[in-house]
Order: sequence, then C-alpha cells, then structure tokens
Amino acid sequence: MKTLSFLVSRLGKAVFVVIGVVIVNFMLIRMAPGDPAAVLAGESGSSDPAYVEQLRKEFGLDKPLYVQLGTYLKGVAQLNLGYSYRERLPVFDLILDRLPATLLLMGCAFLFAIALGVIFGIVASRSRYQGKRPWVDSALMTGSLLIYATPQFWLALLAVILFSLHLGWLPPFGMETVGAGYTGWARVGDIAAHLVLPTVSLGCFFMAVYARLTRASMLEVLGMDFIKTAKAKGVPVGQIIRHHALRNALLPVVTFAGIQLGQMAGGAVLTETVFGWPGIGRLMFDALMQRDYQLLLGVFLVTSTMVVVFNLITDMVYVFVDPRIQGS
Repeated sequence: MKTLSFLVSRLGKAVFVVIGVVIVNFMLIRMAPGDPAAVLAGESGSSDPAYVEQLRKEFGLDKPLYVQLGTYLKGVAQLNLGYSYRERLPVFDLILDRLPATLLLMGCAFLFAIALGVIFGIVASRSRYQGKRPWVDSALMTGSLLIYATPQFWLALLAVILFSLHLGWLPPFGMETVGAGYTGWARVGDIAAHLVLPTVSLGCFFMAVYARLTRASMLEVLGMDFIKTAKAKGVPVGQIIRHHALRNALLPVVTFAGIQLGQMAGGAVLTETVFGWPGIGRLMFDALMQRDYQLLLGVFLVTSTMVVVFNLITDMVYVFVDPRIQGS
C-alpha cells in the first residue's frame, strides 16, 4: 500500500512537471526570432504579403499568443500535437515513426554504459581494497578519465574513421543497409551491426562516469564498520563485495543513472546527426534548421516526457533497492 501511495504521489508531480515544461517550451519557441510563414513563403519563391498572411492563418499564427497556447494545450491533452509546417504531416505520426530508433539506441547505450561502468568500478575498487595489482585500479580510472574528457562528437568521428573507413569492420551511417532488403534474422544482424558504433559513442561518456562513481561508492562502503566486522568474522572478500557492499554502493549509481538517462536523450541528437541514425534527435535537428516550430515543440514534449518517466522509474527502483525511501 505504501508503494502504491508513493507511486501515485510521484505520478501526480510528474504530470505537473510535464505541463510546466510544455508551457515554457511553447513560450520560448514563440519568442524565437523568425516567422515560419515568411520562411516557407520565401522558399516557395513568393514573398507576397498576402500569401504570407494566408500561411499565418493556415497555421494559426495570426491569433493572440494566449489563444495559441490554449489551443496547443488542448491538442496535447488529446494527443494531437498539430501538423508539421514543412512535412504537412501530423507531428505525432512523424515522432512515432522515429521514436523506436531513438529508444533502441538509448537502451543499448544505457545497458552498455551501466554494465561496463559498474563492472569496471567493482574491479577497480576491489583491486584498491585488497592492495593487489594496484595498476588495475590506476589503468581503469585513467582510461575512464580519458574517455570522460574526450568530446562525444570527436569520439564518434574517430570511431567512424577507424572502424569503418580504415578497418572496414562496421557500417558508418544509417540504421540499415540501403537496398539490401534483408528480412528476419538477417535484418536483425544488419541493424545490430549499424548499432554498434552509435551505441559505443553515446555510451562511453556515461560508462566512464559510472565506473568512477561505482569505485568511489564501493570504497566508501568498504571502509564502514559493518564491512570490517564481516571481514573480522572471516567472510571471504568476494562475498563481502557481492552481498554487503554492492547493494549499498549502488544507491548513488541508480540516482545518477536515472538523471543521465534524460541526458542521453540530448546526447542522442549529436550521435544521431553524426551517424545518420533516423531517430527523434535527428528529427529535432532538422526541425530546428527548418524552423518547423510545431514539430520542434512536439519533439521537446516527447523528450521531456521521457526524462520525467525515466526519473519516475528511478524512484521506483530506489524503493526496491532501499525500502526506506517510501517514507520520504
């Protein structure tokens, strides 16, 4: 019952956060310089004021700002995000078409980062705790710092040059081989091959963060009194790490992972642009360049909702990792 009450409370807060984000994004987009109607009219070769005014009426841009906001909020409540100025298609359909690719990339990058980061952090902390092979700890932490300090776009470009252009091991761009017509497991393998470089490029930064955070948290827990007591009783080091230290050390990692899942949505914009990955990050970049404000608002709404959902999931994971959180 406490868990259900905790979930309802967090869900209610999440709804208000999403509504606030929608309003703020709408106001910021409308304050941006440039008129989408004038841009479309200019690109079509007509700068006639009457034609521009016709486009403004068609898109509802001639109405007062508060009326536009009210219309947009009503549409959002009905899952109607409007129409793309440029594509002349429903924004919801455009996003829904691109969302699976982004979720696939983010999911793979997150699993890659959290799995390797936690493993490297445990190995490094165990090496430091036991005082054996300290070079392992130094090598892992130095490598993590180097990856953390490397710009993401530079890492992505280096990966393309090395593994695609020079070695020819992996495809450099896209989600599938164009014109190959693969089906079944052959298509799955083709998508997996295209997924490797974007996943590693997006996940390496976060992997380095998780590795250093896990190591620091593990060493802190391993220095506590209950760990010393377990060691004095003759409990093996492996059992101490697995059953006593790891669960307590994972609390800050879980918190940070939930926060950074939202950051991955932002990092996906750059990664998808470099690798030509057909996700909502690339869609957002194209909408920004084309001043397709309605589409841009839709992408902002979806990504903001994803961040809120990820944080909600993090709260629930926290409840299972540490049930005392329910009372907070």
